[in-house]
Amino acid sequence: MKKVVGIVMALLLVFAVAGAWAEEIQGKIKAVDVAERAFSLEDGTQLWMAEGLPLDTLKEGASVKASYEERDGKKIVTSVEVSE
Repeated sequence: MKKVVGIVMALLLVFAVAGAWAEEIQGKIKAVDVAERAFSLEDGTQLWMAEGLPLDTLKEGASVKASYEERDGKKIVTSVEVSE
């Protein structure tokens, strides 16, 4: 019985960690909202920058590649690469 409980707990841990993995997205920036610390892509995706990440590199028309995590229904950017 202890072995079964151990296996179940291990599987639950794996699924919990899998949900925290970052996803990646890329596209062109359509708009930047400095007050909300957010930007949107041309495809309509809206992303919010995590605290500590600078906003000064985000410019309309720039290409962006970002990693993000879903938190409270928002896509929170954890790392970002911007190119012209």
